[in-house]
Amino acid sequence: MFKYTLYLFLFICLVNCESNQETMREDRAKVALRSVGHQLLLQQQDSSSLVLPIKQIEPNKFEITFQNPLKIYPDSLVNVFKQSAKLSDLPGHYLVEVLQCEDTQVAYSYEMKATVEKGIVPCRERELPLGCYHIHVQFFDTVKAKEEHSVWHFLVGGIFVVLLLIIGKQLRKRNQENGNPNFETLGGFKFYPEQNKLIKEATEISLSKKECELLAIFAANPNQIIKREELTKRVWEDNGVIVGRSLDTYISKLRQKLKEDTSIKLTNVHGVGYKLEVA
Repeated sequence: MFKYTLYLFLFICLVNCESNQETMREDRAKVALRSVGHQLLLQQQDSSSLVLPIKQIEPNKFEITFQNPLKIYPDSLVNVFKQSAKLSDLPGHYLVEVLQCEDTQVAYSYEMKATVEKGIVPCRERELPLGCYHIHVQFFDTVKAKEEHSVWHFLVGGIFVVLLLIIGKQLRKRNQENGNPNFETLGGFKFYPEQNKLIKEATEISLSKKECELLAIFAANPNQIIKREELTKRVWEDNGVIVGRSLDTYISKLRQKLKEDTSIKLTNVHGVGYKLEVA
């Protein structure tokens, strides 16, 4: 049971690791955006009013709000965002929208991509008048980030499948050991008549078909004398085979294979037959 708990714990750790990485990215984005708000206020000689708490309004989309009205200089806005995103290792592809508080209309917006040439940055010199503004920024995963996510998901999924296979194999093995109706207990041995084998602890002993048939008869009748005639009839004659001294040979081989366990003994009852003595 400890093994299964350990496997499950390892998988949960992997999933939590991914979740923690996502949380760290969100926290890092909030810090960077607060820095953006701070820089915008400083450019207007405002070092006392507050940048209100950064809100995450959607996955990868955040909102910057301010305590007091301010002017927005698009060129400064572009530069401050670019610098903060780079310093915080945020995606280089993002969309910035400046919304008017009273009607939520977009007063200014631009899209920045990994290379400035591919971005869309209009009207950089046209300042927005003093007013109440909210700034929305949405980050887009880069191809590299998507590839990293895909690799991570593939890795976690692969590990999960492997763990399921390992746990399934262990459970099947345990069920076979603890509840398999196809084995019988003989002293310290487990006897598998359908598989022609004996198992004692970690040791597996192979049996021939005839040895297995004989042992199955003895196992079904412990501490009882089985006549020679009955043994030869059931194992040989019923199958259309006539035997001479084959029975004694197979009994001798069985004794050798059972000698590892002193609690059971295959004895000869002179002139009558054999008996499997089980303590």
